[in-house]
Amino acid sequence: MPNNPSLTLTAQDCLVAVMIAVSASDEDIGTTELIKIQAAVNLLPIFVDFDVDRIKPVSQMVFDLFEQEDGLDALFGLIREALPDRLNETAYALACDVAAADGTLEESELRILEEIRYELNIDRLHAAAIERGARARHLS
Repeated sequence: MPNNPSLTLTAQDCLVAVMIAVSASDEDIGTTELIKIQAAVNLLPIFVDFDVDRIKPVSQMVFDLFEQEDGLDALFGLIREALPDRLNETAYALACDVAAADGTLEESELRILEEIRYELNIDRLHAAAIERGARARHLS
């Protein structure tokens, strides 16, 4: 991560960072959000060779960046550098699932989702479909 040049972000690290960023955006990382992140890492094929021990340092990197003035911009710079374009929609889908996990969308979560859409160049129609799927999966 940025403080440690020997650690470079993998595509999976980027996906985890996006999920953590959405969860931390309202300054309250809820249990349901953490469970959603853990389930994604445990179950999705993209994470099949991911070292779960990296969740903690990736999370810490996100928290450290969020404490800085331009931390969100720095985070997106790192993500754009390390995340292949083919995984941009995957990142957005995971972000939407984490945001929807607790059944409510806070204003801060909506703002960061909008930022993710912009930064990862997610087509508006594709974004709407991804959002609708997340909403459908998390209805109670």
